[in-house]
Amino acid sequence: MFSKYRKAAPGKSEPKTANNVTKMPVKSDAPASGEAPADDDAPISLRRPMPKKVSAAAGPADKERKRKERMGELKLELHRSLLDNLNLAALENASEADLKAEIADISGEVLGEKGVVLNREDRTTLIQELFDEVKGLGPLESLLKDETVNDILVNGPQQVFVERAGKLMLSDVTFKDEKHLLRIIDKIVSAVGRRVDESNPYVDARLADGSRFNAMVPPIAVDGSLVSIRKFKKDKLGIDDLVKFGAFTEEMAAYLQAAVATRLNVIVSGGTGSGKTTTLNALSSFIDDAERILTIEDTAELQLQQTHVGRMESRPPNVEGKGEVSPRDCLKNALRMRPDRIIVGETRGEEVIDMLQAMNTGHDGSMTTIHANNPRDGISRLENMIAMAGIEMPIKAVRSQISSAVNLIVQASRLQDGSRRMTSITEVTGMEGDVISMQEIFRYQRVGLTPDNRIIGHFTATGVRSHFSERFRLWGYDLPPTIFEPFAAE
Repeated sequence: MFSKYRKAAPGKSEPKTANNVTKMPVKSDAPASGEAPADDDAPISLRRPMPKKVSAAAGPADKERKRKERMGELKLELHRSLLDNLNLAALENASEADLKAEIADISGEVLGEKGVVLNREDRTTLIQELFDEVKGLGPLESLLKDETVNDILVNGPQQVFVERAGKLMLSDVTFKDEKHLLRIIDKIVSAVGRRVDESNPYVDARLADGSRFNAMVPPIAVDGSLVSIRKFKKDKLGIDDLVKFGAFTEEMAAYLQAAVATRLNVIVSGGTGSGKTTTLNALSSFIDDAERILTIEDTAELQLQQTHVGRMESRPPNVEGKGEVSPRDCLKNALRMRPDRIIVGETRGEEVIDMLQAMNTGHDGSMTTIHANNPRDGISRLENMIAMAGIEMPIKAVRSQISSAVNLIVQASRLQDGSRRMTSITEVTGMEGDVISMQEIFRYQRVGLTPDNRIIGHFTATGVRSHFSERFRLWGYDLPPTIFEPFAAE
């Protein structure tokens, strides 16, 4: 019976068939008369006469490479047949099982006409890959489903890297060619109303599951399109999880709980991929459920568990250059919405002025992240962002604003072995002349390196008592003095 997912032939309700099998214009590679049919258990076999001689130099790796090339060519031809025969409009509401059955049906017809025999494993893999091409993101789909992958980095059609456990490694995923990669990019950006081409060669977007997507295409990307995907973590890591993974200690967690609960203004500093957002998510668990929280992000990643949370996401300009809503616009509007705390996913521009003013004008307990290598650099980054915003203020006034707004800087780092650690917790204590005074409370002390390049180190307190100890006590968080004593190395 003719499937509702097939396109009808022009002027007729059903396509031309022979014995109710759809005919498609596919070049035949059927076997010559007298040849034996291919073995169903063979990984892939084209019914062609065997060559008289097989090169002795063709090893297993070369055979596997040629097999993949033939499978890639076959998948490309089957995909074209699917586009010619599937009614894409009817597929919007089709279930995965129905669509896979239709793909299997059309693929079987094409393979039969070409005389290609696949074993069960290869046929199942091929149908899944074709399904990913039609409904998903093609070769990227398997990586997006892999829970061990944190980042996907594409350097042209033949080179796809992934990050697992903090380490980059080359995957076996490839695209057919640059056109194939561009088609997947266009599929992603068109779903969110964006476009990318020569006149607009870069784009920032968010996938349906919340993952961050960035792409840059030729001619700006010289050797092929560049794509990076930061996968959205569905399972939020809590404080206990981070302590168990060795990101910091229980003593540091107790201090951070007191700092967040007593509404200190916190900045999480770190490099790309160091775990800033994960740390911010974990710290937010210490906020009282009765408080009203407003979050502002470029790409919504924060996963706050409180009841009263208002989430905002900035918006870039459209193709006509209009309709932009900047983080600063969101922040200005948030100040009119009676927040108890404001959390900015990342401060990177002129919104720093409004963020510092919010921290200074009754919105204690606000938090944000910045890119910096250490707490002192974080302060310098804030000064630079104020300068880039075009605000003409004496440097002493700028530093006075920062020192009165920021109470705590938490430094997150990704170390050379891929591990992520909270390498410093530093308090901002005020001004000494023209210099912002700071004191480090906890740090990660590196000791050495194992033969397999794993970092040896331990967390320790510096021996300096917290500047906010009295504040903690008045709020009911009387931390024991021993928490600030240097820890013994394990």
